[in-house]
Amino acid sequence: MDVNNELKETKNIMNVPLADLKRQYLSIKDEIDSAIKNVIDNTTFINGPDVRDFEKEFAAYCGRKFSVGVSSGTEALRLALIASGIRAGDEVILPVNTFIATSEAVSTIGAKPVFVDVNEKTFNIDTEKIKTAITEKTKAILPVHLYGQCADMDEILDIAAENHLVVIEDCAQAHGSEYKHKKTPIDSIGCFSFFPGKNLGAFGDAGGIVTDEKDIAEKILLLRDHGRAHGEKYKHSHIGYNARLDTIQAAILRVKLRHLDEWNSARRHVAEVYRESLSGLDVPIEADYGKHTYHQFVVRTKARDKLQAYLKSNGISTGIHYPIPLHQQPAYAEEFSGQSFPIAEMLAKEIISLPIFPELSLEQLNYIIEKVNSFE
Repeated sequence: MDVNNELKETKNIMNVPLADLKRQYLSIKDEIDSAIKNVIDNTTFINGPDVRDFEKEFAAYCGRKFSVGVSSGTEALRLALIASGIRAGDEVILPVNTFIATSEAVSTIGAKPVFVDVNEKTFNIDTEKIKTAITEKTKAILPVHLYGQCADMDEILDIAAENHLVVIEDCAQAHGSEYKHKKTPIDSIGCFSFFPGKNLGAFGDAGGIVTDEKDIAEKILLLRDHGRAHGEKYKHSHIGYNARLDTIQAAILRVKLRHLDEWNSARRHVAEVYRESLSGLDVPIEADYGKHTYHQFVVRTKARDKLQAYLKSNGISTGIHYPIPLHQQPAYAEEFSGQSFPIAEMLAKEIISLPIFPELSLEQLNYIIEKVNSFE
């Protein structure tokens, strides 16, 4: 190969990350730095006022009465399950195509995750499959609003009501997502992750629960802090956990919450351009009942691995969310041996996540589209 031609080709490569947290930080640097400095100056590191302020502000944003900050999205799910009365031996129905934290929260309290397949168009839990998975041991349904698109909650809530089941929503990828003009959570309890890469992300692990149920909120407040009420340092009414939301993370989340709607709108704009411009790929549908916030923009192609390698060679980072369905994970493979979930298994071989973040430039977006459309 001619060296000069090789150098010329290399110069034309643009490096595009899957997400760019540094660019987001720089866009609000003064606000973030001031918020962190305030916590440090006041040394309010544990259960500081920013935690309570964020809880109030996030509850209001979601249109709910209560919010409780915790240490991660996984802890949010686990504490919500415990506070809702789910116990060892109970069965909890959830989609097989999700991050393992959803099922892990069920397993770690001794309950049994019951996997069901997903809808091929929305990638969310197949409501018809929920009906056939219910047994006398079923106590809850745990739908996931995957990639920022809400599951079909009317159908799920009808099934739950008919069978006297609790519904706990995994909203880890759905900050600000809407179902019939209502922000998540749609029912009574929603669990959020504020992992750094989320639409609303902290600078480390963080999570929260949102609810209208006062007793649930009060139970989680106790459980997250060694089973003690605020102000009762050495009085523990329950066996609890050390699952508090860090004050510095709460201060950061307060700043970022003010920008969330703007950032979600930017994500939706990127998704719209992708949808109008990409060729040769199966792009995701946006269900007519909701407002997708595109935590990920996930497309399908039978040439997924080749496309991913091609984009990587052109400086474009991609992801696969998720390459292994839960029933095939080593942690669950023995327990669910012999079970098959054809749609999730097919998606795991075909899906690829393209870069999408609020700060993605028009130049970067056009470059991605050009390279995807030139792939053969």
